[in-house]
Amino acid sequence: MTITMYGITNCDTVKKARVWLANHNIAYRFHDYRVEGLDADRLNGWSGKVGWEILLNKASTTFRELSEEDRLGLGEKKAKALMLAKPTMIKRPVLELGERILVGFKPDVYQQAVRGK
Repeated sequence: MTITMYGITNCDTVKKARVWLANHNIAYRFHDYRVEGLDADRLNGWSGKVGWEILLNKASTTFRELSEEDRLGLGEKKAKALMLAKPTMIKRPVLELGERILVGFKPDVYQQAVRGK
């Protein structure tokens, strides 16, 4: 199974997840949103699995810097458009394990997911 981690290189949570994977000898590919971007099909797939509310990181600096107008009336369509325009609003990391995805990093969740692969 191919494992892909999505995020940005300077994110502390992404760094912790990458160290955890390396320490457990788990091979993965890293996809940096800032370098490679993110396409709508992938975002829609993630959203269909976990919901846009889980993916949108309202605590992110990028989200907090949005205008009041952009934050008002936030629904699925608007949230997805914002995440595509500014992928740093997506909670990090997103880990694809085949058809399954994990959002955020919790060592115990990663451990369980890797054992099940």
